[in-house]
Amino acid sequence: MSKFFDDYFNINKIIKSKREYKQQMKRVGELPQDYQYVFKKIQEHMWQFAAGAGYDMMELQYVLIDLFEEGAADGKAVLEVTGEDVAAFVDELLKSTRTYTEDWRNKLNREIKNKVINRGDSNC
Repeated sequence: MSKFFDDYFNINKIIKSKREYKQQMKRVGELPQDYQYVFKKIQEHMWQFAAGAGYDMMELQYVLIDLFEEGAADGKAVLEVTGEDVAAFVDELLKSTRTYTEDWRNKLNREIKNKVINRGDSNC
């Protein structure tokens, strides 16, 4: 329960996080227009899967900003960085982050295991 309170009710953490987020979004604003557009679309998509307070997702966004800044500095088009299947690119990014879909999968498996396997029912 303390993790919950630390994430949701820690005012200092929230303020620090908001300040850092604003700084990161300034960096996004300095990227070429195509990069900004793709970042915002990826950001919208990623937040649909955020679990908990979203701190993991924010860290992932900061990694994405670094990657985009590097690609832009190298003169690459944004799709050279992400590949043309941007959804697959995002899926790869999300593999390292806790998501709601992961929570749902775990809940489904846990409920079935608790009901069927732990009961010793082998007729399924």
